[in-house]
Amino acid sequence: MSQKQVLVILGATGSIGLSTLDVVSRNKELFDVFVLAAGQNAKKMAELCIEHEPLYAIMATQQAAEQLSAYLANTPCQTLVMHGEQAMCDLCAHPDVDVVMSAIVGAAGLLPTLSAVEAGKKVLLANKESLVMSGQLFIDKVKQHKATLLPIDSEHNAIFQCLPSSLQNAKGDQNLQQHGVSKILLTGSGGPFLTRDINTLKDVTVSEAVAHPNWSMGQKISVDSATMMNKGLEFIEAKWLFNCDTSDIDVVIHPQSIIHSMVQYHDGSILAQMGNPDMRTPIAHALAYPERINAGVKQLNFSDICDFSFTKPDFSRYPNLQLAIDACSAGQGATTTVNAANEIAVSAFLNGKIGFTDIYKINAQTLEAATYTNVQSLDEILECDKLARISASEFITKVAH
Repeated sequence: MSQKQVLVILGATGSIGLSTLDVVSRNKELFDVFVLAAGQNAKKMAELCIEHEPLYAIMATQQAAEQLSAYLANTPCQTLVMHGEQAMCDLCAHPDVDVVMSAIVGAAGLLPTLSAVEAGKKVLLANKESLVMSGQLFIDKVKQHKATLLPIDSEHNAIFQCLPSSLQNAKGDQNLQQHGVSKILLTGSGGPFLTRDINTLKDVTVSEAVAHPNWSMGQKISVDSATMMNKGLEFIEAKWLFNCDTSDIDVVIHPQSIIHSMVQYHDGSILAQMGNPDMRTPIAHALAYPERINAGVKQLNFSDICDFSFTKPDFSRYPNLQLAIDACSAGQGATTTVNAANEIAVSAFLNGKIGFTDIYKINAQTLEAATYTNVQSLDEILECDKLARISASEFITKVAH
């Protein structure tokens, strides 16, 4: 890289945002932090602003922005504090910006990410919901505006790294079969309940659900990993990222989380991307692509690996995974609906309103009740998302503790 890349980091106070800033700190000669954006955590954002000195800091609400301003009031920090979705959209499209890290969890990340795409930026996509909600529209905009889209999820980044360079540099019209690829193998750890008695899953507590055995993640994503809805959303994301059919993707349980995903070729070869479970690896890969930089990640030592196992997912244990795969086959309205319902259901579980196994019930009931199926425009997608959230909330009131 001949000159510094100017960065916007959406979701700066979350696990991906903090990991991104860690990589940036190790490579200060390569990157400038222009904008940090976050939700409500004003105290953590103040610490980040003091350390990284972005030109702008954006909070989700005016109240959070006022809190941030108060934290920064008696410091040397000159960061300009803003708030709201429109501010995020505007600064993602700022002419000085080169790269946007999209790491806001959930549907809230869609519009700012689309703004970056429409401005032709290099977009590092950690917000899988953007593609789950708006797959075809999102990919069409990437091609139309000549944006660069690089996946940050460890699985999709692994797949990307295992693809031939001709596919890595394609602009969404690639055909896997024509490039010798026969299958994408999407790995997942199985979460904390891989071997737990299936009859006790209804008794799972919040603390148990967020205790992922391998990865350090936020609460929402940790619960999604426990239900394997996260893998279902990644399945949908993979379909759009790699322009393939649902039949081209298999999910494989790999509890050790060392192989992050694989690509199988017609000649019998399987290429796997491996490494310790640390999100700084895919972040550093995407930030520097096609070059390699220091990510601060401990190297994998094969002599320390005592177990290396694989199995098929048990859909009776992980019904949310099957639901997401079925939604992927059904179309955009179904995937938008499932994503919205799941956000509402997981929030209800984290707040003690429903049980762990009720998450699937809410998601399935919301999808079954959905009538808004033929969605194509952004307005239709957002309306579908809104209706699904209303429907899911209504179902929750019927099963709430």
